[in-house]
Amino acid sequence: MTAHLLDHLKAVLSEIDAEGLYKRERLIAGPQGARIDLATERGRRTVVNLCSNNYLGLADHPEIVAAAKTALDEFGFGCASVRFICGTQTIHRALEHATARYLGKDDAILFAACFDANGGVFEPLLDEQDAIISDTLNHASIIDGVRLSKARRLRFANGDMNELEDRLKEANSAGCRFKLIATDGVFSMDGYVADLPAICDLADRYGALVMVDDCHATGHLGPSGRGTPALTGVDQRVEIVTGTFGKSLGGGMGGFVAASQPIVDLLRQRARPYLFSNSLAPAVAGGSLKALEIAEKADDRRQRLAAHTKRFRSALSEAGFELLPGTTPIIPVMLHDARLAQDMAKELDGRGVYVAGFFFPVVPKGRARIRTQMSAGLTDQDLDFAIDAFKSAGRALGVV
Repeated sequence: MTAHLLDHLKAVLSEIDAEGLYKRERLIAGPQGARIDLATERGRRTVVNLCSNNYLGLADHPEIVAAAKTALDEFGFGCASVRFICGTQTIHRALEHATARYLGKDDAILFAACFDANGGVFEPLLDEQDAIISDTLNHASIIDGVRLSKARRLRFANGDMNELEDRLKEANSAGCRFKLIATDGVFSMDGYVADLPAICDLADRYGALVMVDDCHATGHLGPSGRGTPALTGVDQRVEIVTGTFGKSLGGGMGGFVAASQPIVDLLRQRARPYLFSNSLAPAVAGGSLKALEIAEKADDRRQRLAAHTKRFRSALSEAGFELLPGTTPIIPVMLHDARLAQDMAKELDGRGVYVAGFFFPVVPKGRARIRTQMSAGLTDQDLDFAIDAFKSAGRALGVV
């Protein structure tokens, strides 16, 4: 039976490869940054990095690295257990308090990743009497988290407020007790910002709560980097914010839910990914605390990031590339065909620019792309280099 299963899995993998959908990982020989060293069979080589979530350029910040080392010395390598059994370390509560203060919420609760935060937030709060209305382009972690809940599951087309209202009416007609609208703040594959004011208006009209996954916004969008609720002026109307320390806020790992005290308290009692997972390593917590401190004051980095975004988007559009519209540091270069996206990534790699092709199942079939992401760590010279490489690779493949 085992041999039959392995033969089946090999056949599936061969099919994935034949369709041009096989994902191959590359080796980075050093810290994440605007320029990174790749480990190859021919040795190390340096490339300009356009595919990291390192929006503020903090992943290799010396103060964050030093804070992580200090935490390691003071608190050790880890708790070796979950928090409710062996207790929690003061550094974890410090990070939760700092996160809650930063986002203007009563409290926050830490998870190993935001995937776990989204996976654990719905089930404790809602049951079969309730409804969750979710945007169709929400992150996979929200989709999985909603599936784990016994609540009625409803979906609306991305950004379609008319359909959202229809789903809210449907939930009311079904007699649902509580209704929760779940949305990404920034949709990671497209770079679109959710229409949070319109969502909050509908939530008020139909008595619903709003939850925002702000992983691709916290730290670099909005006043002081407080994310899309602050960017769109609805930070006091969004009841639940989930996010990560693995992108703008230092680039390590770990997720959180920030919300009112009763919500956080109940998650601490019943959220399964929290109850049955080790607490964050102290070094991660210490580095993330320092990253929060830096991010809150990093208007200079946010201005540089915005300037890079505007310049890169303008240059690629003028060169003839098809881009999805937007204003965030996520700039998708549309190629539609999965193999073409991989060929483009390979051509750019040969020219010293580090990108990744995105294709099914990460994005719908026929919507393959190179998702470029700007970073405040990039220099103007890095952008010059990358723009020239895109033009050259595009011409080589007949894309432009």
